Amino acid sequence: MDATTYTARRPHQDRFLTIRGLRHHLLQWGEMSQVTADEPLLVMLHGWMDVGASFQFVVDALNDDSRCIVAMDWRGFGLSDNGGSDSYWFPDYLGDLDALLDQISPEAPVDLLGHSMGGNVVMTYAGVRPKRIRRLINLEGFGMPDMRAELAPKRLGDWLDELKTPQQLKPYDSLAGVAERLMKTNARLSPAKAMWLAPHWSREDKDGQWIILGDPAHKRMNPILYRKAEIVAGWARIEAPTLWIEGDSTDITKWWGNRYPRADFEERIGVVPKLTRHTLTDAGHMLHHDQPEALAGHLRDFIG
Repeated sequence: MDATTYTARRPHQDRFLTIRGLRHHLLQWGEMSQVTADEPLLVMLHGWMDVGASFQFVVDALNDDSRCIVAMDWRGFGLSDNGGSDSYWFPDYLGDLDALLDQISPEAPVDLLGHSMGGNVVMTYAGVRPKRIRRLINLEGFGMPDMRAELAPKRLGDWLDELKTPQQLKPYDSLAGVAERLMKTNARLSPAKAMWLAPHWSREDKDGQWIILGDPAHKRMNPILYRKAEIVAGWARIEAPTLWIEGDSTDITKWWGNRYPRADFEERIGVVPKLTRHTLTDAGHMLHHDQPEALAGHLRDFIG
């Protein structure tokens, strides 16, 4: 693939922090000295099989060099350490986020943004630690279908079977191959942006293969049932003004069929006390890639 690589308007700094015993990678735009009560730290958290660098395009589109922004690679993604276990557990993401804020903003509330899996984490966290969040932004963190108790034995059995099966992620022969993979997943992603993301999303091994920076153990199912009632109870406790943004091309029935109808999501999001909603035109699930300028406009209006 022949493509000119995207040039970042506001390049990031790399930082590494030890969080709950694991070395975590942080991308930082700006300096902590820029943080004020009116412009608090903006913390961005990516989704499943993604990395913190995914937010570069929207950081550039914000065009605000006065705001300090941090994005973290979740455990087992990007340059952060793997969890070291057979599976990944949702409460660990909450623990990592809590410990991260203890280090980078121990006193002051932050503006907290999450995409997809990250959106689900920040929503739950904001219900558990409502005083730590000044503004909350959820980009397509829809949650998952409710799971009935009678599903537990089979799910646990399937998980035990998966533990016996090695998990793998496909390697690629070149960075261009990784970029093509990114564009296959998201047809709206330009070749230039794909080529910029590719080296942040993968690394070259000793054999010249490009390996995706994600622990293959993430592919194993979570044996713990997803309980809608527990999630909604947390969302109802959110105190921060909350911004929900989705793409107009996202259709959650394509992921879960009739197990998670749109009406179910509307019921859940309706419990959030101070909610503002927007839909981005010509955008899908990776809306921060598809329409970073439009997204940045809503963020500026919301967080100041």
